Amino acid sequence: MKLEGKVALITGASRGIGRGIAEVFAEEGADVAVNYIASGQAAEEVAAWIRSKGRRAITVQADVANRDQVEAMVDRVWNEIGPIDVLVNNAGIETIVPFLELTDEQWTRLTDVNLRGEWLCSQVFCRRVVAAGRKATIVNIGSVQAGKVLPGRTHYAPTKLGLEALTRNMSAEMTPLGIRVNCVHPGLIDTDMTAWVMKRPDLLPGILAQISLGRAGEPREIGTVTAFFASDEASYLTGQSIHVDGGWVGK
Repeated sequence: MKLEGKVALITGASRGIGRGIAEVFAEEGADVAVNYIASGQAAEEVAAWIRSKGRRAITVQADVANRDQVEAMVDRVWNEIGPIDVLVNNAGIETIVPFLELTDEQWTRLTDVNLRGEWLCSQVFCRRVVAAGRKATIVNIGSVQAGKVLPGRTHYAPTKLGLEALTRNMSAEMTPLGIRVNCVHPGLIDTDMTAWVMKRPDLLPGILAQISLGRAGEPREIGTVTAFFASDEASYLTGQSIHVDGGWVGK
């Protein structure tokens, strides 16, 4: 119960890695706000699962790239289930587009959500925490592509590598104010977002051969690392980025 008594806001938590993080957080004792942008029913299912474990949960719709919506989200969570102790910036989108075919719109939307969105949520959150004189933690969720080149991601990969710089720089400014900031880079995780890979017998074996553990990860495996970063057990960790990828990067 390393998160007992804490309130967590997890963005993009209606499915995949976000849901895995939310489930682990609930099992570790946290009350959880489940953010979503479109999958309202899926978010409610996650919240119901959390409540079944004896924890409080609400769902809150917001586009993380929209300041007004982010501010309203933080206000609602703060008022309905209490001051937020942990922000997990998990919301993100991925598309695969060859470099020469990438459009302005595709670049802008993806970078708005994946990088600007994490900065925006963090800024709104930190302003609220500092004004309240509280302490808190932020965990950013990146990607293995911060350290590995995959085709068609010239717009996606820079957002995840940029997240490392964002994490370090936010940490330098926020840690003296009582807010630790760290980053988790998942590798190949078995979710609906990666289903197209997992169902490709012509593609999957070649990818697994590059992973030291020889398998894809599970969302809850990202959740356990995220919960550690968010807990008091990681009180001397800030500004760090870790690859949770089965040994894909560096092999």
